[in-house]
Amino acid sequence: MSSDVADETKASAGDEPDDAFSMPKRIRLNQRIRHMLVGVFMLDAGVLFVTSVLAWYWRGSVDKYWAEQPYPFPWAPLLGPGMIVIWLLMLVLLGAYRTRNYGTGFEEFRAITIASAISFGIACMGGFLSYNQPTRGYPLIFFALGTPLLLLVRYIDRQTLHSARQQGRLAIKVIAVGSPAAIAELVEVVARAPWMGYRLVGMCVPGGQDPLETGVPVFGDIDDVRTVAIEQGADGVIVAGGSYSSAADLRRLGWALQGLDLDMLVVPSLTDIAGPRVHMRHVAGLPFVQVEEPQSDRAGGWTKRAFDLAASAAVVTMLSPLLITTALIIWLQDRGPVFYRQTRVGIHGEEFQMVKFRSMVVNAEKLRAALDEQNEVDGVLFKMTNDPRITRFGRFIRKYSIDELPQLINVFKGEMSLVGPRPLLPTDVERYEKDTHRRMLVRPGMTGLWQVSGRSDLSWAEAVRLDLYYVDNWSMVIDLVIMVKTVKAVLVSEGAY
Repeated sequence: MSSDVADETKASAGDEPDDAFSMPKRIRLNQRIRHMLVGVFMLDAGVLFVTSVLAWYWRGSVDKYWAEQPYPFPWAPLLGPGMIVIWLLMLVLLGAYRTRNYGTGFEEFRAITIASAISFGIACMGGFLSYNQPTRGYPLIFFALGTPLLLLVRYIDRQTLHSARQQGRLAIKVIAVGSPAAIAELVEVVARAPWMGYRLVGMCVPGGQDPLETGVPVFGDIDDVRTVAIEQGADGVIVAGGSYSSAADLRRLGWALQGLDLDMLVVPSLTDIAGPRVHMRHVAGLPFVQVEEPQSDRAGGWTKRAFDLAASAAVVTMLSPLLITTALIIWLQDRGPVFYRQTRVGIHGEEFQMVKFRSMVVNAEKLRAALDEQNEVDGVLFKMTNDPRITRFGRFIRKYSIDELPQLINVFKGEMSLVGPRPLLPTDVERYEKDTHRRMLVRPGMTGLWQVSGRSDLSWAEAVRLDLYYVDNWSMVIDLVIMVKTVKAVLVSEGAY
């Protein structure tokens, strides 16, 4: 350890001896996050105050629709402050300001949504039990405006936090404990999500040696984790595989870190499993991690199919002028066919004719063999940044994914879905590895998880990983999120060529 680090450690720890319950005398990241959450709380309170004033001012526009007019009484002005206090209290109780949820997205948004629903329920119950109804418009407008505004404020704050962490600020400094192989996998997983802020500053492995050379400095054996955490000013310890052989060893590790105000995160050797599929169960003091079965069967159910039909009909209605104009331009440029049909592999390996707007020259398939050596993507896909077969207008419609819109025909026919893994050519499917065949357990989609995570810029291995994650963890919420992100990816044309 360098002298600078040693001096910093000495200064942060003070002159007190390091007994079992001493902690470094410095402002830890958790404390900084708590200070930031106080600011978020004040911001939420400000949003609710402004929304309450607007709702009180506009309440008459809703009250007039009830035959029974609101009953005026002197306590009516107290409704606003009372509802603000109740709403903020629900946000606190449901975890909207917990440090472990800050910046995680799903948990924050769920807490805000549930707290808003409960607060609205309390308002409705209060109105039902009251002898006279002072106003119906106020709570309706208040919660109709307040809930999306709270979610918007939290989303902006989350994006700001993620941007800061990607730039190296507000990083969560962690020490990894476990075998070199387990930590190497951990390094790979953490690298996928730099916006979460986890930064491995060191590791403690059995014997204090790293034969795999993971790139993370080794600071000692597993028994040295407390000393290392203090010296490095760590904010947490990640316990990976190979760090303990029994529950008693893990409990002793927790005892060793007691009093340091550290987060101890235990990796259960589960990756690419969505949070809603993971549940904790306790049996006689022993925690079990229950993992629900993969959701691929539900992804082919009637709920998703009904949504596909309704949403596709709405998209066709809204974009019909664009579709007609695009078809006309394609025909005028070379009098060739407007649509391009290609055999693709769909659900359960069934082949179908996928429809697209033609973006290439008429004889593009015949020219493909001569370009195979210029493939820029590893794996089974064929991609070229400057494919000479693409027409000038074709490059434009590809950039903004307009060429994909005719696939709505495939969606109506039940061959595709709005969201799912992209369908590939039969020749590409023949080169699938064993696990990759799970992509075909659901209908292929016009867009998918890997399209909104980098589109053509992703490697084949990463694209497969994201597709399998989608197949195993499907939910309507994931579909809606992917669709929203697709609009963003198309507008900025990320990774499209």
